Amino acid sequence: MNFIKKSLAVLGFCLFTNNTYAQDSVLNVVTEPSFAPFEFMDQETTELVGFDIDIIKAIAEVEDLKINISSMPFDGQIPAILSGNADIAISGFTITKERAKLVNFSEPYYDAGLGALVSKKYEGTIKTLKDLEGKSLCTQIGTSGAMFADKIKDATSTQFNTAAESFMELNKGSCIAAVNDKPVLEYYLATSKNNAMFLLSDRFTFEQYGIVTSKKNKDLTDKISHGLKVIKENGTYDKIYAKWFK
Repeated sequence: MNFIKKSLAVLGFCLFTNNTYAQDSVLNVVTEPSFAPFEFMDQETTELVGFDIDIIKAIAEVEDLKINISSMPFDGQIPAILSGNADIAISGFTITKERAKLVNFSEPYYDAGLGALVSKKYEGTIKTLKDLEGKSLCTQIGTSGAMFADKIKDATSTQFNTAAESFMELNKGSCIAAVNDKPVLEYYLATSKNNAMFLLSDRFTFEQYGIVTSKKNKDLTDKISHGLKVIKENGTYDKIYAKWFK
């Protein structure tokens, strides 16, 4: 996912924190719960669940960090980190040079890339990325998928607040294809059993996700990266990965 500039006035939440922290303080973690299987709301328990949620909880446990996880619109999360209203953001954030100028990233914790879901009626005619040129596309606001779609030659991209909304619009016929992170597209197809669309075999880009913290909080960044290293070495990461992707 990628991010666009937005006024801090539209932040959905105001979380009280500072850019420094004490070991026994509660760190505010923000995420956007419409990006399954990375983060989403369990319909039965109404709890935040997903790969990212399990990862940050595992890191917090090995690093003895106290965390509180809250929902926040995706395009408001980096501004919240910059303003000190959040300590950590984990929402499938693609590590980019532009973002790295503003915030710190942990070591990469997931290899991803962009792809597209396409309306089934175009299965015989749309086979590659080039075939999306000049077509109408649905994307999620603030994501790398939206930014990528804007660069597809002669294509028209309409942005929606969540990935789920973009899939809904594709299903309604408002666009020909939905561009987003390929793991998200694969998970949607697997869980929705929607036969009205198919996944292009092409992976448009190679991306890596990182956990976001403030540049004023290098100690916290280092702790998160160290915790990530520990859970990879002790097998916890592999168990979490298998839970959500195998």
